[in-house]
Amino acid sequence: SNSRAYSLVDSSQVSTFLISILLIVYGSFRSLNMDFENQDKEKDNSSTAGSFNGNSTNNSIQTIDSTQALFLPIGASVSLLVMFFFFDSVQVVFTICTAVLATIAFAFLLLPMCQYLTRPCSPQNKISFGCCGRFTAAELLSFSLSVMLVLIWVLTGHWLLMDALAMGLCVAMIAFVRLPSLKVSCLLLSGLLIYDVFWVFFSAYIFNSNVMVKVATQPADNPLDVLSRKLHLGPNVGRDVPRLSLPGKLVFPSSTGSHFSMLGIGDIVMPGLLLCFVLRYDNYKKQANSDSCGAPGPGNISGRMQKVSYFHCTLIGYFVGLLTATVASRIHRAAQPALLYLVPFTLLPLLTMAYLKGDLRRMWSEPFHSKSSSSRFLEV
Repeated sequence: SNSRAYSLVDSSQVSTFLISILLIVYGSFRSLNMDFENQDKEKDNSSTAGSFNGNSTNNSIQTIDSTQALFLPIGASVSLLVMFFFFDSVQVVFTICTAVLATIAFAFLLLPMCQYLTRPCSPQNKISFGCCGRFTAAELLSFSLSVMLVLIWVLTGHWLLMDALAMGLCVAMIAFVRLPSLKVSCLLLSGLLIYDVFWVFFSAYIFNSNVMVKVATQPADNPLDVLSRKLHLGPNVGRDVPRLSLPGKLVFPSSTGSHFSMLGIGDIVMPGLLLCFVLRYDNYKKQANSDSCGAPGPGNISGRMQKVSYFHCTLIGYFVGLLTATVASRIHRAAQPALLYLVPFTLLPLLTMAYLKGDLRRMWSEPFHSKSSSSRFLEV
């Protein structure tokens, strides 16, 4: 694929806008719904000793701390260099690992629909599969559909199936990864902004190639083709399958089909984690206000400003940032680091609004911890 073709934008960019925003909103509300479910489980088990931490007790949820936020761009840079220099050696392993992760993520994306479909047909009892665990009928159905879609993608390599798998990865990462505070959010997004700018704008001066664009657009050998060659199954077995463009991005063809617009899933997930954080904070603040019988906010803030949620403010900033990145790519006719535009347009309005509302200090340092501790103490 021509890397320049991915930077040209037309009406296909509208699809990128809509899909990325829908993924962020859906992933954030899935995350909030998981919090509600965990709170219900905590209430059911309130007679047993538990943690005072108000964050989710689900072991599958990963909370990023300050150290991880600082070192994540470094780890991402190392991974990018490994893919750049040793792609031919690790492409099959990387493709298989990506397919496995995409299968699980897409099953998570399909789970609510499968729960809706199976609810009238069967009770939500879990079926035991021995050491593999216990699963409901909806979970088994979503996983089966996900495996089927991944197999079809491996056989056809169609961009639409790749986009579906990338959507599952986005939603799962937004739902299962948490930012505990605004401080960690600023550390993470600022580091990733530097990472994105360096590898898009300056890597060509060092490596004589745009590392980010090359890795993002380089197709991988199909595992079926590699397997047929390794096992010497014959020239007609597994040789007609296409090379695979890995689901690390969303791609949409133009109306003429001459080129694709592209948006990396990191440009969706990382701002999505911030939006998930502010959505949880909006819900936390709403509960706190209801507990305090609707106590008014600071006197220097109008009632209209108090009604504007942090989630809506940050979501509008994300849209404006995407629009700015699109205009920049059209003007310069070159690949643009989307986080260069997304991070300022999401963080700066959020910081400004938090300062005006008087919430900046609480949001900066783990805002959910103190409330949940006192609430849990009062329950006991």
